[in-house]
Amino acid sequence: MRVDSREPVSPFDESLELEGSIETEWRPGVITGGVLLGVAVILVALNLRPAITSVGPILGEMRDDLGATATWAGVLTTLPGLCFAAAGLAAPLLARRFGIGAAIASALSVLAVGLVLRVLDGPYVVLGGTLVATAGIALANVLIPVVIKDSFPARVGMMTGVYTAALQGGGALGSALTPPLENAFGGWRQGLGAWSVLAVLALLVWILAARGAGRAPVVEAGKQGSGRSLLRSPLAWMVTLFFGTQAFLAYVVMGWLPEVMIDAGVSKGDSGLLLGLISLIAVPISLVVAPMAARHKSQSPWIVGLGVPGFVGMVGMMVAPAASPLLWCILIGLGMSVFSLALTVIALRARTGEDTARLSGMAQGIGYLMAAVGPFLFGLLHDLTHGWTVPWIMMLAVFAAQMTFGALAGRRRFV
Repeated sequence: MRVDSREPVSPFDESLELEGSIETEWRPGVITGGVLLGVAVILVALNLRPAITSVGPILGEMRDDLGATATWAGVLTTLPGLCFAAAGLAAPLLARRFGIGAAIASALSVLAVGLVLRVLDGPYVVLGGTLVATAGIALANVLIPVVIKDSFPARVGMMTGVYTAALQGGGALGSALTPPLENAFGGWRQGLGAWSVLAVLALLVWILAARGAGRAPVVEAGKQGSGRSLLRSPLAWMVTLFFGTQAFLAYVVMGWLPEVMIDAGVSKGDSGLLLGLISLIAVPISLVVAPMAARHKSQSPWIVGLGVPGFVGMVGMMVAPAASPLLWCILIGLGMSVFSLALTVIALRARTGEDTARLSGMAQGIGYLMAAVGPFLFGLLHDLTHGWTVPWIMMLAVFAAQMTFGALAGRRRFV
């Protein structure tokens, strides 16, 4: 089947006139959007954060039982970001070679194996299993936006919002349910390993939903886009830097905000609840804002609009963290909700599934590498200055950059 890309790929493109003719040849069995596929996407999304967020609440018990050092704990918490970067860059190649359906099924299989592997033995096995699990997550992170783009072309915003809400909800469940699972099953190994059941369930539903899916789309040789490197595209770099700066901010908030609040006099329990609130705020925002923004020609006003309260919240946390921590965290949570728009922009700035995969791989591969550096720099500045002001000034500078890159990435153009 041939698809002439001069036909609109979404409701926002009806008036778009493309330069030249770009024809895409699809292999048989493209995944068709439907209720079962929508359920499969949600289940996949629910699996993309618990492997990471489930560790934090029981990290102390893990260290005591394994006799592990603080350095080991630092490596364990840094691995996901680095793995997201490395494995994410490989995802488009795997999709092109084996097909989008098979690639995501493989990612879920790798995730399930990693979740089981990391609870079988000592500290190095935990690190190895975490590496395997996060490799599976990284592949799915990049490829699910491609499924949304190709299988739900008229509902990109809505499905991105649902996907992002499920992803954020899964992260909250990972941190909230792991301690009860640990108590119910008699140990941290069983509590962490239980999350593999959710991965297997997602795999089974995905296999049913993606039956008959073929390989990724291939642009004919000599046509526009064939062999063109996105590294030479200014728009691709705007999207990448937008994704990277928001991920940088999110990783610092998740890693350091509780300690900042505890140092300001907030109790340990309250600081953990406030951090959970920041994640939960993103769920309804993702469901509402992403679909609304996607229906407009430009997403820039929405990106900047969400950034303003986040910026104000960080100023409050820098100047008077104990004055109103609940208010600051609500504002920061609104700012962090721009993650759903970062994913929406990836889908909307590409015309084809292949370009979406390449742009998603570039944005998430480089973006998560930037994110992995964030907590280290924040902590380093704190150690050098013996205070929190300079680290927060760095955060405000990155936040300003995020809104700038987001505004540029949100305008209706195509890589």
